[in-house]
Amino acid sequence: MVDKAESEIIKAKNFIGGKWVEAKDGRTFESQNPANGKLLGVLPRSSPEDVEEAVAAARKAFESWSKYPAPRRGEILFKIGALLAERKEKIARLMTQEMGKVLVEARGDVQEGIDMAFYMGGEGRRQFGVTTPSEMPNKFQMAVRDPIGIVAVITPWNFPMAIPTWKIFPALVTGNTVVFKPATDTPLVAVELVKICEEAGLPEGVLNIVLGTGAEVGNALVQHPDIQVYSFTGSTESGKKVLIETASRLKRVSLELGGKNAIMVMEDADLDLAMDGIIWSAYGTTGQRCTACSRLIVHKAVEQELTERLVARIEKLRLGDGLLDTTEVGPIINKTQRSSVHEYVKIGQGEGAKLATGGYVAEEAELAAGSFYRPALFTGVTPNMRIAQEEIFGPVLSMISVGSFEEAIKVNNSVRYGLSSSIYTRDVNRAFTAIRDITSGILYINAGTIGAETHLPFGGTRETGNGHREAAWTAIDFFTEWKAVYVDYSGKLQRAQIDMD
Repeated sequence: MVDKAESEIIKAKNFIGGKWVEAKDGRTFESQNPANGKLLGVLPRSSPEDVEEAVAAARKAFESWSKYPAPRRGEILFKIGALLAERKEKIARLMTQEMGKVLVEARGDVQEGIDMAFYMGGEGRRQFGVTTPSEMPNKFQMAVRDPIGIVAVITPWNFPMAIPTWKIFPALVTGNTVVFKPATDTPLVAVELVKICEEAGLPEGVLNIVLGTGAEVGNALVQHPDIQVYSFTGSTESGKKVLIETASRLKRVSLELGGKNAIMVMEDADLDLAMDGIIWSAYGTTGQRCTACSRLIVHKAVEQELTERLVARIEKLRLGDGLLDTTEVGPIINKTQRSSVHEYVKIGQGEGAKLATGGYVAEEAELAAGSFYRPALFTGVTPNMRIAQEEIFGPVLSMISVGSFEEAIKVNNSVRYGLSSSIYTRDVNRAFTAIRDITSGILYINAGTIGAETHLPFGGTRETGNGHREAAWTAIDFFTEWKAVYVDYSGKLQRAQIDMD
C-alpha cells in the first residue's frame, strides 16, 4: 500500500497474504529521483524471513486459485487493465520521477501493461489443449494444461510496469501464484501495480510483493525449495547465477538477459527514415533498454553522410527532467550506472575508436544534481572492440563500417547476444535474406530495434536468454505443464503399439 505524507514522501510496505506489512526486522531503503536526487519514498528492506512468509502465503493460495475457473481469472485481469488505463497518467508520472525516462515513454510503459492485461485476460478463455485420434478403437485422447505452482518474478528497473506484467499476468491467468521482487531502483511503481491487482479482486496470497535487495530477497527466492518457476530479467551474469543455483533442483527458469543490438544501414537506405530509427533506438530511454541499438553497421558508401547527420542531431538532443515537455533524454538510473557507462567510453577511446560527439557527464547547473550523461557516438569502431561486443546499457552508439550486405549480416551476428536487429534497405530481396540469415529473436525491416508488441513472442538467442519467450501465446506455454489424458471405453485391455491387429 502507498500512503503520502504532507511532505509527499511515499511510505510503502510489502504485500503478503493479502495484507500490507513492514519488513519483519524493520529495516528500510529509499527510492530517489535520478533527475535531481530528491527522496521519493521509503520502503521495507526485506529479509529471507519475509520471503519465507510470502512463499507460504502463495503456497496456501495455490490450491484454490489453481481450481478457480480460468475465464474468471481472466475477468480479474480485465479489471486490472481497466484500472491501469484509468490511472495511466498518475503511474506514468511516478515512473518518470522514479526511473527517469521521459513522460511520453513512461506512458508507453504503462500502456504495455494495459495491453498485456487485456491480452492475457483473453487467454482465460483460450488456454487451448489438443485432441487427436487414437490408434486404438473406442479410445479418446487429449492433452490439457495444468498450472505449475509458485512463480518467483524478479524484474529490472528499466521497464518497471511492462516487464512485471509480461510475467505476472500470464502466470496468474494460468492458475499459478506469484512472489514478486522488483528492482530496488523502481519499487514504487511495482507497489502501484500490486495495489491495483488487489483492488481488482485477486484473492489473498495469489500475488505477493517483497521489496528489498537482490542479495537478500533475490537470493532467498532463488534458493527456496517450494518455488517451482522462475521468471528473471536482468544481466547475463546474474541470470547465469540464477540458472546454476536452480539447476540442481530441476526448476523451470526463464531468463531474459542482455543485448548488443545492431541497426544495419545499407547504401540504398532511406537515410531520413534511418536517422529517426537510430536516434530513437540508441538514445530513447537513455539507451537503457535490452533492445537499445548500441551498434550501427553502416555501408561505407553512406558512412560519411550518416555520420555528419547523426552528430548534428545528437548534439541537439535536450537533456533534462523527464516531466518537462522539452526533454528528449532523461537521466541514467543512478550515478553508479553512469560511472559504468563512462568507463566504457574511456575503454572505447583506449581501443582507438573516435569519439565523434558526447561521452561526458553533463554538469550544467540544471542537470548537476541528477545522473545525466551526454549521448555519445563512436566512429572507426571495429567488430572485435569491447564497445562493439559488450553491453553498455547507456547512451553510447558505436558505428562500424562495412563494404557489403553480406559483411553487415556477418558483423551483426558476431556478438554473444541475439535479441533485436534492424536493417534499412529498399531492396526486398535483401530484406528477405536478412529475415533468413539474421540470428536474433526480433528483427525489424526499415524500423529501429525497439517497439515490441504484446501479441508476438519476445526474447532472444545465444546469451540473451535460455530459449524461452515472453508475451503472446508462448508465455502460456512457459507457465503451464502439459498433461496427456487417455480415456479407454472399449471395456477391455488395449495395449498401444502392441495390440494393432
